[in-house]
Amino acid sequence: MKTEKQKPVDASTISRRKFLRNSALAAGLVTIVPRHVLGKGYVSPNDKINLGYIGLGKQGSILSNRFTGETQAQVVAGSDVWSSKMERFKSIVEGYYAEKRGVSNYNGVATYLHYNEMLEDKNIDGIVVATPDHWHAIQSIDAMNAGKDVYCEKPMTNTIVEGRIMVDAAKKNKTVLQVGSMQRSWEKFKKAQMIVSSGQLGNIKKVLVNVGDPARAYDLPTEPTPNGIDWNLWCGPAPLLTYHHTIAPEVVDKYPDWRDFKETGGGILSDWGAHMFDIAQWCLGMDRTGPVKYIPPKDPNAVRGLKMYYENGIEMVHEDFGRGWAVRFIGSEGTMDVSRGFLETTPTNILMPNGGNPAEQFEDRGNHYEDWLAAIRNRGTTICDVETGHRSASVCNVANIAYELGRTIEWDPVKEKFKGDREANKLRKRKNRKY
Repeated sequence: MKTEKQKPVDASTISRRKFLRNSALAAGLVTIVPRHVLGKGYVSPNDKINLGYIGLGKQGSILSNRFTGETQAQVVAGSDVWSSKMERFKSIVEGYYAEKRGVSNYNGVATYLHYNEMLEDKNIDGIVVATPDHWHAIQSIDAMNAGKDVYCEKPMTNTIVEGRIMVDAAKKNKTVLQVGSMQRSWEKFKKAQMIVSSGQLGNIKKVLVNVGDPARAYDLPTEPTPNGIDWNLWCGPAPLLTYHHTIAPEVVDKYPDWRDFKETGGGILSDWGAHMFDIAQWCLGMDRTGPVKYIPPKDPNAVRGLKMYYENGIEMVHEDFGRGWAVRFIGSEGTMDVSRGFLETTPTNILMPNGGNPAEQFEDRGNHYEDWLAAIRNRGTTICDVETGHRSASVCNVANIAYELGRTIEWDPVKEKFKGDREANKLRKRKNRKY
């Protein structure tokens, strides 16, 4: 995978990280710039974790809302291939800060067409990657090589090999990386993990995971490329696709369809699998490994029915069990269903031994975003770190390969190779287009 040539992390980046860790958030810190000059409620940039965004569409906008609400983070820059999205992002974020600080106007958000120009800003501490999946690895690695910490949207990568490259880059650069599988921060899923890991369901025999369809090849009709977008740059390392508004709309009122196609995503199997297979991995204690055998359904057109087996014999099935995107754990002593909308066990006293309504007790969604910021300040580990994100993405990526090949494949999670299968091993990576 081709990335920008690595530049050494200079002393200013290191010293800023040290400052953030040791003193930036200490109560009563004397700031370099007087607070009354900056506006009410404002914390000096020297006290803040400065963030730049790559990808300013729907998910980037959602994440900008999350982080502008964090008192210890400040959004200072954004990059996108759409000029209109850059303008909108700048206007909304600056308007938010102006209102919050009680000033007539605020002009503190820089925008860039080419994200590498943004990475040159040594005052930026963290980069939020919210682009389509085919860009995640390259942009995250470039950010890490530039000395930035990274929040990367899920699924972390679109291929297996680029996931391992990301893990290695994070280790080399001592990067604090958070993957956007935010369900791990929710109280409901934390409770589910505790129930399974503590053995309250007994020995887990089987896990059902319902998420969407596997990826398919791009097949949309050609539309004229609109003004205002650098389409070559949007495609980037992927093949140069023909434009269609549903994969890259200028005005986003729903999640775009690029997720459906293997050139740019991993299907909804991967998009939601990075949430639900991730929960299965976490609850089963498999965050550093994965299934070793994948058996697809006999029907080559089937989009459910893939069976996956862990080395310990636990079976995991991509199956619609009638409860939407959810996970069902089947144990020797009981069962548990969990999704964003419910957490239920049979028998009920496993979850609620003293009675009560679980919907009233497990609705706290935690703060996945502050978890990343805290780890930046402390140089600690996030709840969904780079290795965890890689392993959960790998489950999805291998599942897509199994559906594509239509035959049983055996996976070695240590060597991260398929056993005796040259065709499958070729699909672990892709040749990136020069753009």
